[in-house]
Amino acid sequence: MSLVTKTSDLRQVANELLSSYGPDSDNADFFDQDAVVIDGSKSKGVVNADGLAALMAALIACRLKPVAWRGSPTDEASAAQALGLVIASPEMTRGKSASETKKVAQAPIEVIKEVVTEVIREVPGPVAATLVIDKPVRSGQKVYARGADLIVLAMVNQGAEVVADGNIHVYAPLRGKAMAGASGNANARIFSTCLEPELISIAGVYRTSENPLAADIHGKAAQVRLSDDGQEKLLFEALKS
Repeated sequence: MSLVTKTSDLRQVANELLSSYGPDSDNADFFDQDAVVIDGSKSKGVVNADGLAALMAALIACRLKPVAWRGSPTDEASAAQALGLVIASPEMTRGKSASETKKVAQAPIEVIKEVVTEVIREVPGPVAATLVIDKPVRSGQKVYARGADLIVLAMVNQGAEVVADGNIHVYAPLRGKAMAGASGNANARIFSTCLEPELISIAGVYRTSENPLAADIHGKAAQVRLSDDGQEKLLFEALKS
């Protein structure tokens, strides 16, 4: 997994990470000690050692393990090495097509995508299993369909969380938090017959109720997916009856 920084102000990046995925955030358990490469090759300006140290501390607080640095300036590489990071290759490996994947099934594949403009997660293959919940998910409760799709046949109340590595289907009002593609599956979608969420997230790209939904989406049957134009925006689309 890679963390791509587009600014040399790594303290700002660290604060944003802590706000979204730190111990006091709503997504404190989003990561699970994943190894991460800090990619500063796209940063505008020179990264300093203090900022890099602050970012590493933030990553650790977010349950991530910084292991390597990717960048071009020699002084940045020296600072990274002094902090115990390995210097990674400047080239990033892109994912292969499905046909190519079958031919090299034994080879490790890294497919990268940017999450909330900074974090890049691996995009796994399609999820086969399904977890079905037929009771309301109440405030304070959390349901996680690890490696599976999630189907909820009752209301997801405010303060509740439904999380899945695959798709999420809620055949009732969705008023809590819904996070699909939790392991990085950018093709995951969220469906609800009454979309009124506190937070919607797909592969880490999220939107909260502070940014109200359009009138033709809020409280209506709708689906949520990521755009496929490289902009990584959440798209909300009404479902036709």
